Order: sequence, then structure tokens, then C-alpha cells
Amino acid sequence: MSLLRSHTPDSLLVSEEQLLDYLQKCRWFAGKARQVASCGISHQIPFGEDAFWIVEVGYSEGDTEFYQLPVAHVEKLPPNSTGQTLISQLDDGTILVDAIYTESFRKELYTRIFEEKTSSPESELRFRRGKGLLTEDSPDRVSSRVLPVDSSNSALIFGNNYFFKLYRKLFQLTNPEVEMVEFITENSNFRQIPAFCGSITWRQASETDITLGMMQRKVEANKDNWSLTGDYLNDFLYAVPNRVFTIREEVFEQVALLGKRTGEMHLALYSPQASDAFAPEPFTDVYRRFLRQRLTHLLDSRYSLLIDKYLLLDPPTQSLAWKFMESKELIDEFSNELLNQPLDSLRIRIHGDYHLGQVLSADNDFILIDFEGEPEASIQDRKIKHSPLKDVAGMVRSYHYAVSSKVFNSVETQNISPEKLLKVTDRWYKLMKDTYVDAYMDAIGWPHPLFKDQNEINALMLYYLLEKAVYELGYELSYRPDWVKIPLKGIVDVIQEVEKLHG
Repeated sequence: MSLLRSHTPDSLLVSEEQLLDYLQKCRWFAGKARQVASCGISHQIPFGEDAFWIVEVGYSEGDTEFYQLPVAHVEKLPPNSTGQTLISQLDDGTILVDAIYTESFRKELYTRIFEEKTSSPESELRFRRGKGLLTEDSPDRVSSRVLPVDSSNSALIFGNNYFFKLYRKLFQLTNPEVEMVEFITENSNFRQIPAFCGSITWRQASETDITLGMMQRKVEANKDNWSLTGDYLNDFLYAVPNRVFTIREEVFEQVALLGKRTGEMHLALYSPQASDAFAPEPFTDVYRRFLRQRLTHLLDSRYSLLIDKYLLLDPPTQSLAWKFMESKELIDEFSNELLNQPLDSLRIRIHGDYHLGQVLSADNDFILIDFEGEPEASIQDRKIKHSPLKDVAGMVRSYHYAVSSKVFNSVETQNISPEKLLKVTDRWYKLMKDTYVDAYMDAIGWPHPLFKDQNEINALMLYYLLEKAVYELGYELSYRPDWVKIPLKGIVDVIQEVEKLHG
């Protein structure tokens, strides 16, 4: 049994087995299903009376992972402890706990951000304060608590105004969400995101900044826009069996408002005077190769999955699948043609994982959240600049999912043929798409350097819609076969538009 020595004066000993047993209890530990080969503390960073442990977990297969674990040595369990509080019971009767559950740790964390107090060089912790942190909210006036969320990160609440996200799994670069939120807050007047209030990073000897946490303004939201859109769809759903097509004017107003807010977000991210990390870039050869390789990989893997699952699909879905598979040459021709021709539109940093669930409804408006990027992408890939139309395409696809999931999986429509339901959902979806995209372009303004002309907008929009739908297809084939028709319909829609261009 290997022993790991903490930095504390008591020279406390924690075994590898104890540490791994603790990690297995934590919702934020992503390696539960993997065979762990090693588990140890790679770094111990002093933090007042406490410490940040950087835990290194090696596996029999795949990449090593790193997690942060703030630790505190206390006499008894703190109030409001959970099953994830206790790390180990020590021989002297004291205990080692996750420090976020102690009031002293939380106060020290808030104080250092408030004072933008960089730690001593040996501790390597750096604290930034953002515009969103109010001067009157001094540390002696702000209480704190741990938010009981079951997610891959930990959440703290400070006072009535602030939400702090502690990133548990660490990456060898600054977290893209922190970069995005800080840039928008500090460099624009766009206020439809939770404002950046501060961050904590750990600087290694290599001078690479690794994000440990970010503080933002707390948002009191009624629900996310996926749920809100589902509510709006109820009236539409109940009318479908009666052969009535009805959409309230309020729905169009909300969709248009979201299109406007999306355009404003992208204008906030368009900054020709910004540093390299945020400066607009052209469609370079390197980026074109990236797009081509990504789409090729997605198509090859989805074709293989579709062939394997084809006989399990219902006839209407098989028809869509066949149209997709027989259009392989057309798709290849379209993507090669687009990526080989001159493209004068620009690329910027974008949200990257933009859908209805990333939009909160608050005060008759919308708040855009979760700028971490596509979950399956590497940190490097999440920072790649794209046409903002990639975000637009993501939201458009989300509207398609909203209506399809509602109509196809409801008791009210179970006696209606799949062919009829496809037509009904398609009408609703296209109205929402046009409303959203029109409002988006109005917010961007015309002309704008982000887009050369309408022809490029149309072609790039088709490309990103195709890429997104093909990406979705893999998930549905693997986990929700009954939903395969939704991304397939999106793919076939693009194919039909491409056929018109080639006609």
C-alpha cells in the first residue's frame, strides 16, 4: 500500500486506497467506469490553513486524468456535510474533509478574489476580480454555502449575488468558459450572460495557467428555454390530432428575441482589436482541413452505424436513412466544393455548444450560459474559431429536436402516421428557423465583415447544419433508436437544399 504525505504540519498520511475510495463516492469523478491503475497527489498547493490537492488518476487504458480536491484538516464534520465531505478518518481522531464544506475555506476563497490577491510565488495561485463583483459586497458582509448540485463540477453561493463554479476535472489549458465569459463582460456591453466576477488559476512552472474556478453573477431563472419551448409546443401538440395548425404570436416573439440575443452575443465576440485569442480570422487552409477531416470522420462512423442498425428502424426512418446513404457522393461534392472555393467570411470564438438548454428564461428575457464548448471535443478544439453560423445552426437544430421530441413521443399523436407527423413538425420547424435566423441577421446588421454575402451565408449554414445533424445521428443510433428519424430528417433537408444548388 503506497502512502501519500500531505503538506500539513501533522504529516497526515492518506493511502492510495483511501483516496480512490473517496473519489468513487464523488459525482464529479468521471473515471468510475474505467480500470484505475494508479491514484496519487501530484501537487499540493498551500491555501491558508488548507490546501489544494491535484489528484492524478492513471488508467489501464486511455489518458491520465487530473482532478482538484481542496482539503481541510478539522476536528469534526462541518454543518451541512454530505456523503462527499469526508475524505478520511485519521488515527488521531481528527478528519480530512473536502474544504469547500468549511466556512473558513469559502471565506478565504472569496476574500482573495475580492482583493485580487495573488498568493506567494510558491503557492502558484492567481486570483482575478471581474467587473461583475460589486464593491459593497466585501468579505465581511457576504455569507456562503455549498449548492447541492449533482454534476461534474461543484458550486458555491456567495451572498445573494454570486455563483462560483469549482472545476473538478482539470485540463492543461485555461478553461474556455472562463475566457469567454471574462472577455464578453470586460470588453462589451452585452449583459445577457452571468457577468464575470472573478477566477482562480494555478500557474505551473511551464507558465501554463490551469483554471480551478470561476465566479459569476447569480441568475434567478424560471426555467431553461428547452422547457419553455416545450410549454409553447403544448398548444400546438393538442391541436395536431384535430388537424389544426396553431402557433401563438408569443412564440414568434420569443424566438425572434433569442435570435436577436444570439446576434448580440456574436457582436460582443467580434473584436478586430483583440489579442490573438479573440481576434477574427479568415478561413485558413488549416481550418478547412480541420472541417474536412471532422466531417469525413463523422460521416464514415455514422454510415457504419446506420448499416448495422438499419433493419431495426421503422419504414419511414429507413427511407430517410436510404436517402442519406445514397447521397454520399453529393455530400462529398458539396463539402469539397465549399472548402476549396474562396471564402471571405470570418471566424471568431463562439459558444460552441449552443442549444435551447443553454438559454435561461429570466425577467422576460434570456440569459446565455455554459460557454465550455462541445463536451466531446478536446480543450484545444473548443477554442478553435468558427463562423458564428455554427452556433446558429446548433440552435436551429435544437428547435427541430424540440418539436420532434414533443410530437413524436406524445400520447396525443400516437395514432397519427409517422409520415403525417414528419410533415407537421417540418412546418413548425421551418417557421421557427426563419423567424430565428431573420432576427439574428437583423441584429448583426448588413453588411458586416463576419459575412461576405448571402451566398456564403447560405452555403456555410447548410454545411454547419449538416455537420450538426450528422453528429446527432451517432448519439441517437447508439442510445435512442426511436429518435434516429430526427437527425436523419435534418440531414435529408440539407441534401434537398444542396440538390437545388446543383440543379
